[in-house]
Amino acid sequence: MADAPFMKDGMARPTGRDALGWLLRGEVGMAAGVIGILLLLILPVPAFMLDLLLAISLVSSVLILMTAVMMKRPLDFAIFPTVLLISTLYRLGLNIASTRLILSEGATGHTSAGAIIAAFGELMMSGSFVIGLIIFAILLVVNFVVITKGATRIAEVSARFTLDSMPGKQMAIDADLSSGLIDEEQAKTRRKELEQESTFFGAMDGASKFVRGDAIAGLIITFINIIGGMLIGVIQHDMSAADAANTYVQLSVGDGLVTQIPAIIVSVAAGFLVTKAGVEGSADKAFVSQMATNPVALGVVAGTSGLLALVPGMPILPFAALAAGSGFLAWRTGRERLKPPPAEPLEAAPQAADVEEPIATALTIDDVKIELGYSLLALINDLEGRRLTDQIRALRRSLAQEYGFVMPSVRILDNMRLPNQGYAIRIKEMDAGTGEVRLGQLMAMDPTGRQVELPGEHTREPAFGLPATWIDDSLREEATFRGYTIVDPSTVLTTHLTEILKENMAELLSYTEVQKLLKELPAEAQKLVDELIPSTVTVTTLQRVLQTLLRERVSIRDLPAILEGLAEAAPHTSSVTILVEHVRTRLARQLCWQHRGEDGALPIVTLSPDWEQAFADALVGPGEDKQLAMAPSQLQDFIRAVRDVFERAAMVGENPVLLTGPQIRPYVRSIIERFRGQTVVMSQNEVHPKAKLRTVGSV
Repeated sequence: MADAPFMKDGMARPTGRDALGWLLRGEVGMAAGVIGILLLLILPVPAFMLDLLLAISLVSSVLILMTAVMMKRPLDFAIFPTVLLISTLYRLGLNIASTRLILSEGATGHTSAGAIIAAFGELMMSGSFVIGLIIFAILLVVNFVVITKGATRIAEVSARFTLDSMPGKQMAIDADLSSGLIDEEQAKTRRKELEQESTFFGAMDGASKFVRGDAIAGLIITFINIIGGMLIGVIQHDMSAADAANTYVQLSVGDGLVTQIPAIIVSVAAGFLVTKAGVEGSADKAFVSQMATNPVALGVVAGTSGLLALVPGMPILPFAALAAGSGFLAWRTGRERLKPPPAEPLEAAPQAADVEEPIATALTIDDVKIELGYSLLALINDLEGRRLTDQIRALRRSLAQEYGFVMPSVRILDNMRLPNQGYAIRIKEMDAGTGEVRLGQLMAMDPTGRQVELPGEHTREPAFGLPATWIDDSLREEATFRGYTIVDPSTVLTTHLTEILKENMAELLSYTEVQKLLKELPAEAQKLVDELIPSTVTVTTLQRVLQTLLRERVSIRDLPAILEGLAEAAPHTSSVTILVEHVRTRLARQLCWQHRGEDGALPIVTLSPDWEQAFADALVGPGEDKQLAMAPSQLQDFIRAVRDVFERAAMVGENPVLLTGPQIRPYVRSIIERFRGQTVVMSQNEVHPKAKLRTVGSV
């Protein structure tokens, strides 16, 4: 076997076949193409090669136009600004190459610059170079004044509004993520699409200037070709002024047309792309669905065409044909709208329909139930692409991932006693929350907490009580531009349901649900369950521990760690309070991570030694059965001090936790949850050794 040649770095030198494959790689091929375009600006090109390059320019412009027309959304053709730059540079290179041939070989005849330029010149001039100049000027005006200017303006406005609406769209993505409608991966995908959209329209704003500059350059190059060619023909080749004008004007106009027609096609493609924002599907389907499906509009067109056909002097045939075609379409679309919707197949009735339902079924209690007013039954069906059932399904998945709590199934039914657009959420058949939504409208909220300054019905957001306004859907863009958070009716209801479920998770965690959680543990944790339950800890005790954790919104997803903590403490105590405190110590890393700030540190408010001692002295009772017995006046002082510290922290954007001693933590929490239920109380034993602490204040 012959030795392969080696390069200096010891790697084998590629063979001829390998080198060809390397050159055919996409990035190398594109780089070579750009270099080739730049060479057109410098090196002369023979006439036959110029014909091939001009043909490529014509065909590629048609490909660009068809791609822009068939795109379902502008981001599907995100490479268009780059394509626009390359095609513009390519046409300028062809302009310079053809100018070189026209000025150097124009005296030899009309085919001196290639057959394509000659054919375009003869086709457009119709025997007179004046006609050719007029048609060329008209095409330049159409491209420069109409198409290019309009597309440039639309690109500028789209870029500005896309950039201005980014904060509102990002807040909408965050709202969908927090309500469980989308997961983290979908949120990342939407944020990436939002970034691509802003980048695309920004690039289109700049790239549209290439087309405008190309039109100006085409006009200048054509003018130079005509003047320079006539001077060369008359002075150097002793041609008469008429012959020189006939020859060089035809060549110059043919050259201008053969480059301006692809420029017009690409300009139309740019116009299609920037005007398609907000249109669903390809342009042909959107055109038909929005313009050819209204029988009233088609009927008016038919009547207008018929009247024009009757005007004296007007040709009857074209207007009559248009009237007949429009009338037929109006009649057909009108019939389609009058057809009743197809009835859904009914399920076969059971054979024993007269069997009486057992009375025991009336004793069943629904854990979670949503009752809807009559007008809100549409929320169950498809409403603007979102169904209430789909959102509840996403909510159950979100709660399971965040808290380890499997939410019970939700029963949805109508209640004629509720307002038409009202709803009621019931937990174990008891009212937990009510509210009203407005179908066909959007709820707008100011993230700063101020009242929305848009026309509509002012109200309060049912979940958090924030000022909100029901606005018409036509004000969506304006609300987004002002940075308001926009929520549809079904999401308002789902958000309210989310907060109610978080408040009642402890009650919804039944004995049966705890058994399901134990059965669904991985196989490696089942041995711990067998050793611990029921010999050391009963399922009821475990249920009470988990309920206590959920009441303080501590995730129980890491159930093996909770069981390990119970296995350590249960042999020494039967007090649920002490068991919970020991389990919380085992969950120190989770607690510190859950309540960390934006800088990664745990913001804390410390309890002064005086209050630590006051609570310790107020504990009375034997052994583990201690109770808090503090004077009411002292409790009022403590409540006032806590409220002042946390309100000051909230004003600077902080959401700290209250740090106390391990012996008094459950008693401090029992007091604080009565007036600040959202405040987290942690003991010093629950701070992980690697957690970073940042002191915000002290009580």
